[in-house]
Order: sequence, then structure tokens, then C-alpha cells
Amino acid sequence: MDLNSIRTLLGASWTGTEALLKEAVNSDVPLLRETNHSLLQHGGKMMRPMLSLLVAKACGGNGGEESQRVAAAVELLHNATLLHDDVADEGTSRRGIPTVSATLGNAASVLVGDFWLSRAVSMVLSVGERRDTYIDVFAKTLSDLAEGEILQLQKAGTGDTSQDDYMRIIYCKTASLFEAACAAGAMSAGTGLSEDSAASSLEPIGAAKEYGTALGLAFQVRDDILDYVGSDHLGKPAGSDLREQKITLPLLGALLRVERDQERMVRQMVCDIHSHPDYCSRILEFVERYDGIAYATERLSELVEKACRALDPLPDSPAKTVLLDLARYTAARDV
Repeated sequence: MDLNSIRTLLGASWTGTEALLKEAVNSDVPLLRETNHSLLQHGGKMMRPMLSLLVAKACGGNGGEESQRVAAAVELLHNATLLHDDVADEGTSRRGIPTVSATLGNAASVLVGDFWLSRAVSMVLSVGERRDTYIDVFAKTLSDLAEGEILQLQKAGTGDTSQDDYMRIIYCKTASLFEAACAAGAMSAGTGLSEDSAASSLEPIGAAKEYGTALGLAFQVRDDILDYVGSDHLGKPAGSDLREQKITLPLLGALLRVERDQERMVRQMVCDIHSHPDYCSRILEFVERYDGIAYATERLSELVEKACRALDPLPDSPAKTVLLDLARYTAARDV
């Protein structure tokens, strides 16, 4: 997937969004300004604002200022949650770069996250007459993100994560923001914004939400698969999630293939992994032996196909083609 070609397709919409982001996180406090500059510089692919702008174009929008502000708000919110997650998860690196919590401490990471969150709110409020619509979308996402973190924390202590629990956690923690990015992008194109809108005008927003949800779920499942095979690009060794007592889809798939007694034993190993670090390699071998990665890969393919089908109501366009390509890329990426 050539991200530069996508940025070229988005043109002024992309450069306008980047400019809004730089302006939003500027500060006359030197430490905050330097930290924010570093975060932008090492901010990764910026996939969520890219999705928002692509959906806006695929829904017939021109990628103007409203779409750009919505896309910028998505990225500001995303980075705010990462800064808070690094404190909750005790993360020391992200994309191979030391986290703010590792370099400046947890307090600084929370405060910088709060700053980005406040700027996300300001960005949403700046869109004008439709801001209440976007506030509802982003407020739901913030609630989902918090619930997902708490549920994951709860399950890490009990070792009883079910597939339903897992899907709810990854929806809340990952897919909800993808859904918001795509739904807000569709709304910024001017479709389905009032209760008395025709059903046909509501269809693009429904399609965008379904696409974003399926894509976000697929994105996280792929991340969880990579955690079992390792990825230098992700900057973390195989088994990082296990060491945090997270039971994800590859392990859940393997557990389906064994008797109840063995399942209970493996789940208890996850609970005890802090006092027995050697359990990590044993669980990795267990997942490989019982085809857990193959199981998760099958579910990943189903989610990617669901995301692609969701776009059927949208007319063919270069932006729609890229959205389809992004979904397929998600199933094969190693970054």
C-alpha cells in the first residue's frame, strides 16, 4: 500500500488536515511544544484521518474545511488515547520510539494526553452548525474507549476472556474510533444529517459506519496475530500481549481445539505469567500447535470481506477503490 499515492489523491484535503493538526497542538510552553512536535513527527501512518477524508470523498464530498477539521479531530483524539494507554499499559515504546511516559514520566503523559483531548474537542466545536452531530459521535467513542480499557483490565486479572468479551474489547478500544472516523467523514460530505432525511441519504453513513467497524476489528485482529509471530516494524517481540495477561483471538482459537481441563490450565498460566515468565514461550508453542493463528487469520479474512461489502452502496470512485485496497492491505500488513 503506497500511502504517498493516497496523500496525493487527497491533495489539498490532506495538506489542510496536516496544517490544522500542527496549529492545534502548538503551544508557547517549550516542553509541550517540543513533545507535541515529536509526536507528530513520529505519528505513524495517520490512517484514521486518512480514512475519514477518503470516506468523505467516496460519499461525494469535496474534502473541504469541514472534512479536514473532522479528520484532524480524529487524529487528535487517537493520540490522546495513546498517551493515556501508555500509562495504563506501562508502555515504554511505540513504533520503536520511547513513549512520553518512558521519557518524561506518567504524569507528563497524562497531561499531554489531556492537552490533545482538549484540542480534539475544540476542533469538533469549530465545525459550525453541524457540531452537535459530531459531538454525539465522538462522545460515544470516548465512552467506548474507556469501557474497553476497563473490561480488558478486568479480564487480565481473571483469565476468563471469552470470544464475545474479546470482540467487545477490540470494538471499544480500536474499531469504535475507526467507525467514528468513517461516520464523521460521511457526515462531512453532507449526507444524512437530519431526522427527516430521505433513506437514500442515510445509506452512505450506514455504509461508512459498517465499513469502519469491520475494518477496525480486522486491524486489531491483525495486530493480535502479529503479536504471536513477532514484528520488528511494530517494535515489540512476540508475546507482548501475553505478558500483559491479554487473551486474544489466536489463543482463543487454539483453546477451542482442546479439552476443558487443558483450557483451564492454559488460562491459569496466563494469570500466573508475571511470576512465571517462561509460560509465555509455552503458550506461544501451544497456539502454534493448535492452529490458533490460522483460526484468527480466517476470522480476519471474514472481517475484511465484510468491510469491502459494506461499501457496495457507494458509487465507484478513486476514493472507494482506495478504501477497498486499504481493507485488503489490513489482512497482509506487518506494520
